[in-house]
Amino acid sequence: MSVKQISVFLENRPGCLNEMTQALADAKIDLRGLSLAETSDFGIVRLIVDDVLETATVLKDAGFVASLTDVLAVEVPNVPGGLNKVLSVINSAGINIEYMYAILGNKKSETAYMIFRVNDNEKASAALEKDGVKILDRATLSEI
Repeated sequence: MSVKQISVFLENRPGCLNEMTQALADAKIDLRGLSLAETSDFGIVRLIVDDVLETATVLKDAGFVASLTDVLAVEVPNVPGGLNKVLSVINSAGINIEYMYAILGNKKSETAYMIFRVNDNEKASAALEKDGVKILDRATLSEI
């Protein structure tokens, strides 16, 4: 089970990130998660949002280049070693993690949430679920 992530390619110049977030704010797009990676020439913003198709349309209409990627949204126990337990399951299944980042959750929750881009979503999902790790879908993400 995976969710869609939007990757937006931004020119690395002052104000470009603000222009993108302004377009999303104007369209009342609620960001659930965000990661920013940069090089000297461009940046990649990775977004988790409630309405992927609406967001992709808003970005395209605003002149941004974006792509969709399947990623795993994983519930991680909010205790010392919680992330390590999840990573150990993924490692034991022989899955490579390409990148990961945290997303927003409920302040009172006893869990944290991570997005994982792995080389095999189905194999990683099966291994995590077998070990009792909860994989979130789009509807569940909207509720946290």
